[in-house]
This record gives sequence, structure tokens and C-alpha cells, in this order.
Amino acid sequence: MGEPLLVADAVHKTYRVGRVDVPVLCGTSLSIARGEWVAILGSSGSGKSTLMHVLGGIDRPDRDKGDIRFKGESLASWGHGRIDRYRSRDVGFVFQHYHLLPELSVLENAALPCTVGGAGGLSLSGSREVRDRCTRLLEACGVGHRMCHRPAELSGGERQRVALVRALAADPAVLLADEPTGNLDAANSAAILDLIAARHSEGLTIAMVTHDQTVAARADRMVHLVDGRVECRPVSRSSGTSVPSRSPAAPA
Repeated sequence: MGEPLLVADAVHKTYRVGRVDVPVLCGTSLSIARGEWVAILGSSGSGKSTLMHVLGGIDRPDRDKGDIRFKGESLASWGHGRIDRYRSRDVGFVFQHYHLLPELSVLENAALPCTVGGAGGLSLSGSREVRDRCTRLLEACGVGHRMCHRPAELSGGERQRVALVRALAADPAVLLADEPTGNLDAANSAAILDLIAARHSEGLTIAMVTHDQTVAARADRMVHLVDGRVECRPVSRSSGTSVPSRSPAAPA
């Protein structure tokens, strides 16, 4: 589909649980092209969320066991400052459980990636540009009338829309969405997916974890995590199903 934007190259990730090493990713390779929407599926505990955390720079692969590259640059070569900028500016995150800060208003939550220490080092209180951009996004997502409310005053669907706006506030190159519709009813799920699809049509690159085949069918490509490795399954537009490839997805 074009040049790779985000690549996982033979990534291993192991967690220490008590005295036991638990391998989660076992040589996982995945190449996501610029402008592509990839759906990531797999059984519970297969490592889907771990893969998202590693792709987003929240966590790192095991030492000397795989690499994450963004625009051809290895995240392992970056210092803390560059990693922080990557997480706040280059990548937007949407999670199943929203992770909105309860003490902040909707507008303040949405603008977090653009506050001090975030994208461009901007301050919400001192930047009309940030406030205006977040206001436009909130209005486009149907929660403009909730800007002064706190998260506890919102419905689940409204909270997820705010979380999506927060992920898009810094105009990231990649959206990483981990079960973004998992807690929503059918109507709210469809609305969130429509909003994401609209940004995808404008060129946003998306990696989305989901357990729902209907959600996954909206992507350009499905990949399945099996035993810590990726299987590529192109979407069949006629049936909404996927067909396993004969070999794991490899980086371009």
C-alpha cells in the first residue's frame, strides 16, 4: 500500500510475574503503511494490548530482541525527550476505558496532548489556537455542548468521543485504538467508527485492536495474533471475513 510508516520488526516482549518470565510477544513483525487502517485481532491474552503499547512507545521490546521503527527511525535510538514527543505528537491513543482525568473539564481533557510538555510545548491556558482546534473537534464529534462538563457527567459514548478528540488534538500521524468500541452499544460504536473512518479517509494511519469481526471488516487489513506472532488476513469486502495468509506479516 506504499511506504511503511510504523514497523514492528521481530519484537519480543516478556513480563516478569513473581519469579516467572511470561513471554507475550514472540518475534512479532508487522508493517503498517502510511494511510493504512489495520485491525488487530486475537484471543484474550494473546498480546494485542502489549503490541499497541510497544508500537506507541509506552513500553519497549525486550533488550536486543526486536525493534520499532517510525518513519524509518528506531525508537530504541531515541532519548526520553524524543520518546515523549512521539507519544504526545506523532501518535494518538484511544483506549477502551477512556482514561479521562476526572478533575478536568471536557475541553481540558481534549487538549492534554497540546499542553505543557505535550505537542509543541503549548499551554492550554495561553494558546487560543489549541482551544479553538479542540473546540472544533469536539463540535465535529457531537460533544461541543459538553466542553465545560466533567467526565462523570457524560455518558459512555460521550466519554469515548472526548477520548477520540484527545487522541486527534495534536494531529498525529498514527491513531492507536485499543478496543475503542468495547464498552459501547451498537449506536455509539457505529458513531465512533464513522468518526474514525472519516479521519482515515483524510489520510490518518490507524492500528485498531478489536474482538469484533464487524468492526475489523471496516479496516483495510486484518492481522491476528497467534502464539505471540502475527498472521496477516486481508479483508474480503464481499463477505466481511478474512482469509489467513500462508506466512506471518513481515516488515517492509
